[in-house]
Amino acid sequence: MAAFFPSELFMSPANDIVGAPRGYIIPIGGAEEKLNNPEILDRFVDVCGGKESRIGIIPTASELEDTGRNYEKLFRSLGVKHAKVLHFVTREDCQSDEDLSYIDKCDGVFMTGGNQLRLSTTIGGTAIAQAIRRRNAEGMHVAGTSAGAAFMPEHMIAGGKEGSTPSPDMVNMAPGLGLTNAFIIDQHFRERDRLGRLLTALAYNPFAVGIGLDEDTAAFIRPGDELEVVGSGGITIIDPSDLKYSSMDKARRGEPVSLIGVKLHILVAGGRVEIDSRDAFAK
Repeated sequence: MAAFFPSELFMSPANDIVGAPRGYIIPIGGAEEKLNNPEILDRFVDVCGGKESRIGIIPTASELEDTGRNYEKLFRSLGVKHAKVLHFVTREDCQSDEDLSYIDKCDGVFMTGGNQLRLSTTIGGTAIAQAIRRRNAEGMHVAGTSAGAAFMPEHMIAGGKEGSTPSPDMVNMAPGLGLTNAFIIDQHFRERDRLGRLLTALAYNPFAVGIGLDEDTAAFIRPGDELEVVGSGGITIIDPSDLKYSSMDKARRGEPVSLIGVKLHILVAGGRVEIDSRDAFAK
C-alpha cells in the first residue's frame, strides 16, 4: 500500500483552508527604501493590519548580527507595536515551541536579505517552514527582501551568472520554502543583469512564471487573484506558457540557448498581472 504523507510536510504550498483567504506573498527586489519614503514596508504593515499587527522578523539569511534588530526598530518606527526577531541560526532552533507559537499568532512574517542558501539549509524542511506555509494558507502574509524573496517559491534560484542570454550553466537551483509553485523569483534584477539566469531557470521547465524584481520594488501577490507592482523600479514578468521552441536540451555548457515564443512584460508601480489568465495591465 502506498504511504500517505500530509502535503504540509513537503515544499508544495499548504492546502487551502475552507473559508480562509490565503495571505499575500510579497517578494521585494532588495534595497527597499527604509527612511525617506518606505512605501513598500508601509504597504506591508498596512496589509498585515497596521499598528496592532504582530510581525515576526527572520534574519537567517544575513551574517550581520544587527540585521534583525535594525528591522525590528524600523517596523516599530512605522508604528508596529508587536515586532519580534526570530533567531533561527541552526536547524535545532527551527523546532522552538516558543517561536512556533509566535508564528501561530503572527499577522505577517518578514525575511531579510543575505544568502538564500542560509535560509534553505537552515529552515528548509523544519517545523518552522511547515508553520509558515500553513499560516500563509490560513491568511498570514509573508514578505521577503533580496535573498528572502528568492527563497519564497518551491523552486529557488540559488545563484548564477550575469548576462541577458540564457545558457545551460547560467543558474543554480535549489529547493525553496514552497509558498508557491506558480513563480520563480529573482531579485536585484536590473542592477545585476539577471535576465539570462531567470530565462535559463524557466527554460528548464516552462511551467512557472518568472518574476524579476528591481531594487526598491515589490510584487504584492494575492494568491489566485493578481500581482500588483509597488515601488520605484520595475518588475520583469516572463511567461513561457506559449513557448514554441527551446534548444535547452541540445545546448552544451556555456553555449547560448534559443527560446521562441516567450512573453515578456515590464511593469512599474500600479501595474498588475491576473494570475489565472496571465494577462498584464499597466496602471
